[in-house]
Amino acid sequence: MSHREPHAPAEPRQGAVMGMRGCELASECRSDRPGHGLHAMQQRLAIATPSKWLDAIVVAVDEAGFATLATLDGELRRVWHHDGFGGTLVAGDPVALHGVYGVVDGGAVQFSVADA
Repeated sequence: MSHREPHAPAEPRQGAVMGMRGCELASECRSDRPGHGLHAMQQRLAIATPSKWLDAIVVAVDEAGFATLATLDGELRRVWHHDGFGGTLVAGDPVALHGVYGVVDGGAVQFSVADA
């Protein structure tokens, strides 16, 4: 799904999302890796598999781009997005999380996410 692009070497960090290797600003990032830009194929596959969407409520979103989502079956999922969700998601918002293709649908906008 992703094309080859140069990245700065990354230091391994336990428990940290490694998706921002070499990226400085979200607005200038052209990557389609999980948690960065939503790739057209990723979006189409998510739409084509409606049974894999999970309804959830946003519990928290922090400035580092991590969001905690509570699914309606009681599971907590932590996801990350490079842009910090652009300030569009706040605690209490209903969202849908695609459990296979890593897409969060906030209604008016969709984000590619990486599991954190």
